[in-house]
Amino acid sequence: MTLVADVAALDSEDVPAEEPAGRYANLRHRLIQLARRPLFLAATLYVLFVVASAFRPGLFTSKGPFDTHPEAAALPPGAGHLFGTDILGRDLWTRVLHGSPLTIKATLIALGIALVAGLGLGIVSGFFGGFVDAVLMRVIDVLLAIPGLLLALSIVTALGYGTVPVAVAVGVAIVPGFARTTRAEVLRVRTLPYVEAARAGGASWVRVLLRHILPNSWGPVAVLAVLDAGVAIIAIASLSFLGFGAAPPAAEWGTLIADGRNYLVTSWWLSLLPGLFVALLVLSLNHISKTLQELTR
Repeated sequence: MTLVADVAALDSEDVPAEEPAGRYANLRHRLIQLARRPLFLAATLYVLFVVASAFRPGLFTSKGPFDTHPEAAALPPGAGHLFGTDILGRDLWTRVLHGSPLTIKATLIALGIALVAGLGLGIVSGFFGGFVDAVLMRVIDVLLAIPGLLLALSIVTALGYGTVPVAVAVGVAIVPGFARTTRAEVLRVRTLPYVEAARAGGASWVRVLLRHILPNSWGPVAVLAVLDAGVAIIAIASLSFLGFGAAPPAAEWGTLIADGRNYLVTSWWLSLLPGLFVALLVLSLNHISKTLQELTR
């Protein structure tokens, strides 16, 4: 049997890169490695807590985010009020938790836009190459030259105020990073021996793309998605801080931090504790991303 026939036979049988037992053993080994990292486990638990509070805030507080108690205004953190109260007597912990849905859902929208657009541009650019690659990458280079927050600010100014316009603006701002990463991975995987073997065996470029290139290019993009989730949260909170987010009395994280900036001397917890809540979430996402990157090398 000729070499081409051997390659064709291998491709027709769809021989995987690893046996199923090998894949499961590798996955089990990586899970054990993650379980031995207490900081990774703590970061993951905190992210899961924030995500759970975004969809079911009532599980973690029995108070309402708009319940005012003038007699309990500006109380410091304590047993009855974990994050204290604001100047209207509203429980700050409750408002932070009820602000999770707005920010987390906006982050998911932004990441969805960035993934779809970034993956599409990166795949087209890396797969077709030539003139298409040159044109698309020059456009991406122009977008990368503009600071992400400034680009998002320009977009949200054109679209208008609100959570969805902010999410769209942030999503568009982080598209270039996904496009560049996807392009680099597609170019790398496209030159690997098994891709060339599949093509030599008669597989179409569509089959090669779907069965070989995309599955083996997803790892770094997934790591970038976790990292950019923190970037999106910071950008969304920043735009909300500047007044582009949901209208009052909605309790977005950036809005809560902005509301307390005039009382830093007398009521420091109004801005500091929501800010620490957001900062801890971003640091947790960054740590998870870094850990996953180390394991996928």
